[in-house]
Amino acid sequence: MLELLDFTRLPAFFLVLARLAGFFFLAPLFSYHTIPMMHRIGLVFVLSWIMYLSLDVPAMLFDGQYVLLLLKEVTVGILIALIAYLILAGVQIAGGFIDFQMGFAIANVVDPQTGVQSPIIGQYYYIFALLLLVATNAHHLLIDGIFYSYQFIGFQDMIPIHSDAFPEFIIMTVSGMFLIAFQMAIPIVGTLFLVDVALGMIARTVPQMNVFVVGLPLKIFVSFVVILISFSFFGLLISELFNYMFQTMRQLLEIMGGA
Repeated sequence: MLELLDFTRLPAFFLVLARLAGFFFLAPLFSYHTIPMMHRIGLVFVLSWIMYLSLDVPAMLFDGQYVLLLLKEVTVGILIALIAYLILAGVQIAGGFIDFQMGFAIANVVDPQTGVQSPIIGQYYYIFALLLLVATNAHHLLIDGIFYSYQFIGFQDMIPIHSDAFPEFIIMTVSGMFLIAFQMAIPIVGTLFLVDVALGMIARTVPQMNVFVVGLPLKIFVSFVVILISFSFFGLLISELFNYMFQTMRQLLEIMGGA
């Protein structure tokens, strides 16, 4: 009870609150605009209070250095959530590749998380990935990641901004995201390429047939059949995606912690 009334440790609570607020601002699933703002704010406060009681918080003062620490905490939370969102965005990119080959690129839907337009198949894949995220309790691991981030970056530690590891890490992360998107999309895109080759051969052998009229519904039908078949190993790809996401988050924490 005395620790709860110790006002010298109160600044540390606001540091925890700042890191969680930055994390929930961009984290997958938690940052959805369809979730009421009051619910998200209440969850941030509750988790901040639990983490404040669980961590070994130091006594601090409200001074000029504290403002820098507050900005650092917000930056750490945003960077951790941004890396997680970038990895999951590979699912939407894979859907964009598929939509382009199917002919659905001209039609988009609104992403509830960002409020911008996204590919139809990409949004479908992304929602399915979020359902697997909840079904496998991987969203708990996201919260564990922000909790155990204090083992790498303490309250009074600063981020090594001039470290050369940041650019290389970002390049490797983005390239890994596109590799995952390519692995998810290659079965459907490869099949549609073969369909295009077959339609080209038919157009040369049977000039009377209008392949433009037949080709579009045929490609859509083949795409849905292959997507249905590919769901047999889609869960395995998503599980590998989650593992890669958590490994990338840990690597980011090690870089920011100077490990």
